[in-house]
Amino acid sequence: MASSLAVQSSPTPTASFFMSSSSLSRCSFAHTSLSFNGPRSRMAPRNTIKCDISEPLNFGNGKPTIPVLNDRTLPKFLEYPRVGKTVSRKDIRLKLFSGTANPSLSQEIARYMGLELGKINIKRFADGEIYVKLQESVRGCDVFLLQPTCPPANENLMELLIMIDACRRASAKNITAVIPYFGYARADRKTQGRESIAAKLVANLITEAGANRVLACDLHSGQSMGYFDIPVDHVYGQPVILDYLASKRICSSDLVVVSPDVGGVARARAFAKKLSDAPLAIVDKRRHGHNVAEVMNLIGDVKGKVAVMVDDMIDTAGTIANGAALLHEEGAREVYACCTHAVFS
Repeated sequence: MASSLAVQSSPTPTASFFMSSSSLSRCSFAHTSLSFNGPRSRMAPRNTIKCDISEPLNFGNGKPTIPVLNDRTLPKFLEYPRVGKTVSRKDIRLKLFSGTANPSLSQEIARYMGLELGKINIKRFADGEIYVKLQESVRGCDVFLLQPTCPPANENLMELLIMIDACRRASAKNITAVIPYFGYARADRKTQGRESIAAKLVANLITEAGANRVLACDLHSGQSMGYFDIPVDHVYGQPVILDYLASKRICSSDLVVVSPDVGGVARARAFAKKLSDAPLAIVDKRRHGHNVAEVMNLIGDVKGKVAVMVDDMIDTAGTIANGAALLHEEGAREVYACCTHAVFS
C-alpha cells in the first residue's frame, strides 16, 4: 500500500524531516498561499514539500535518515539532474554567414575578425527559386548575414530575405543584415508623378523578413536610413580614400573637391572638411534618362588644381567620365575619382 507524507518546514533557517532516499518516487513543491473564506480562515502549509512514497517508510533500527535543508537547498537525492546548469552571460556566440553575392568579401571579413564563416546551404531550383538551409545551430546567437545587393540585384535581395527568414525560424537571438551595397538606394524619392519609392519598399521587406539591425556602407542618400523601422548602422569609406590621397602627398592649397552632381554636394562638403577645408566645386548635370547623363557646366574654379571627384558609386561611369572631361577642359591639372561602390554595370 502506498502512503504519502507532507512535511512543513519550520520557521527556523534549518528544517529537518525523516525519510529514506530509497523510498522516494516523486516530490512536488508548493509556495506559501493564504486564503480566507468568510468568518473562517485557513492557511495553507508554508513552503510545503509533498512526497508520494511507493512503499512504507523503513527507518531501520529506529534511526531514520535525516536530510537537512539549509537556505532552501535541496539534498542531493531531491535535486533534478539539470538544476544549476545555466548559461553564462559571457557565453555570447557570434556567427557570420555569407550569401552568394560576394563570398570573397565575406571570407576576408571573417578572416579579419578571426572567425570562420558559418555553414549554410544555398541552391537554386530549376525554376529559379532559392533554397536556404542553415547547417548549424544559431539558437540564441548573434547572427550577421553578409550579402550585398549588387547585380543581379533582385536575385541577391531575395536570397538575403530568405536567409533572414531561415535565421529567424531557427531562433537566432539577433539578426544583422550586413549590406555593403544597398540596392534600390537611388529610388529614394519621387522625381515625378506616379513613381515608386523602391528604397522604402526594400527597407520594409528586410524589416518584415525578421532582421533586427542593418549595417550599410555609403548609402546613396542619408534619408534612406529613415526608411527602416529598425536600427541602421551607416559606415563610410572616407577613411580609406583619405589615406590614399595622403599617400599622394598633394599640397592642400592645390586641392579642390568636386561634386559630380547637385545631389552629392553634402557628401563632397563633408569630404572637403577632412582635407583641410578644401574649396568646393559642383558639376551641373542634366539627366535625359536613366543611366544617361549629360554635363552642362561647372560651378567653381579648378584651373591649375588637383580635382578630386567624390561619389558613392560608379554605375555606367557616364557621370564620372563626363565630369572628368569637363574638369580637364576647365584647366584642372589632375583629376581623381573617388567612389565606394564599383557597380560597373
